[in-house]
Amino acid sequence: MAELKDLTKRADNYSQWYNDLIVKADLAEQSAVRGCMVIKPYGYAIWEKMQAQLDKMFKETGAVNAYFPLLIPKSFLSREAEHVEGFAKECAVVTHYRLKTNETHDGVVVDPTAKLEEELIIRPTSETIIWNTYKNWIHSWRDLPLMCNQWCNVMRWEMRTRPFLRTSEFLWQEGHTAHATREEAEQEAQKMLKVYAEFAEKWMAVPVMQGVKSETERFAGALDTYTIEAMMQDGKALQSGTSHFLGQNFAKAFGVQYLTKENKQEYVWATSWGVSTRLIGALIMTHSDDNGLVLPPRLAPLQVVIIPIGKGEQQEQISELFQPVIKALSTKGISVKYDDADNKRPGFKFADYELKGVPVRIVMGGRDLEAKTVEIMRRDTLEKETVPFEGLAERIEQLLEDIQDNIFKKAKDFRDAHIFECDNYEEFKERVKDGGFFLCHWDGTPETEAQIKEETQATIRCVPFAFEQTSGIDMVSGKPSKCRVLIARSY
Repeated sequence: MAELKDLTKRADNYSQWYNDLIVKADLAEQSAVRGCMVIKPYGYAIWEKMQAQLDKMFKETGAVNAYFPLLIPKSFLSREAEHVEGFAKECAVVTHYRLKTNETHDGVVVDPTAKLEEELIIRPTSETIIWNTYKNWIHSWRDLPLMCNQWCNVMRWEMRTRPFLRTSEFLWQEGHTAHATREEAEQEAQKMLKVYAEFAEKWMAVPVMQGVKSETERFAGALDTYTIEAMMQDGKALQSGTSHFLGQNFAKAFGVQYLTKENKQEYVWATSWGVSTRLIGALIMTHSDDNGLVLPPRLAPLQVVIIPIGKGEQQEQISELFQPVIKALSTKGISVKYDDADNKRPGFKFADYELKGVPVRIVMGGRDLEAKTVEIMRRDTLEKETVPFEGLAERIEQLLEDIQDNIFKKAKDFRDAHIFECDNYEEFKERVKDGGFFLCHWDGTPETEAQIKEETQATIRCVPFAFEQTSGIDMVSGKPSKCRVLIARSY
């Protein structure tokens, strides 16, 4: 039990606390491949719940799922200059298609005669392979809009990795849509941003700022990149989802045209959008505490745990008493575990489930059995109360909703308390060290943006939609500014 609780405190070392928690809560571990992680069953169960809800939301917009190859011909990436420049340094390259036994017959080597005519890139993202495919699927206006999503893995070679937040291989979804007009494509990109924001706030209980990226921070090959930015407990920003308006760049690069109703050939307009297992990192760093994970009930793999404390006949009576409750909760889609394992002490179980962020813990002992009461503990506040057994299922159902609402409110209150308007650069340089979102006037030049990044390690996260924009003076250059941007240090 001491080992389960032996977490680095957030106040002592936030980064180490995060790494400790991932390991101790059985979410993930380092793999034999540098920069890659093994997502363990409990961590993957969170991803599955995220995936299921997002998949439902995507399909409600008209998107359908498909799958495209992992390997992309190198020449495809060369067709869109800005795109290839953006990903060139992160690409893993396949050069040969065969191994052979070495001369001493105790290992294998690459067969030099099996060199590929054209190298293949392990997908860093799939725009190129998908748009090469779309040219075969799109012929007339009747084929539009075409909206595909795929759930897959991608590879982006990373030098500095951190589980879930930044790994060389990660899981994600990527949507790719084709439209007849610019307006439709822009609307689609913005609509998907709202889908991400709704998911983050209603299911993850993570408040987010929606906005548009600066030109420097755009996705490679996009005309506009829309983003949701979340604030972690250390005041840093985490980009938690992006949606891109790609214009006609990829359609022109791959020759994707359609015949209009007026019998004219036009290039289609494109979007792409994606979120990844980085969302698990956001979940951990937004809500969790020094005792372990705090999970929103809607995404918790296990929502309720029942721990009986008794022996022999008492155990049987407690079990019998809980069966209708378990059935009632399960019928409503609430996941329940009745943990009567006799190889672990109750204290160990309490610590373990607390560490893993199970939202509701119910305990019944001998005295509770006599009094027909139970002890309920809610993970978000660690508050305990003794309540009548009667009406327990309904009480738990309401409590899960209360916990979901409370952890969102707590995160939003924290975020809102750490948003500051700032017009003085010297003041900004001092305060940004302690974290927070800063709303500052910006003259719109990449030179000013680069200076801020170089001198403070903070970046322009977006031009936020939530604030009424007024003109002013850039705090760095002193030049006129048309808007305030959100600036923060980030992951």
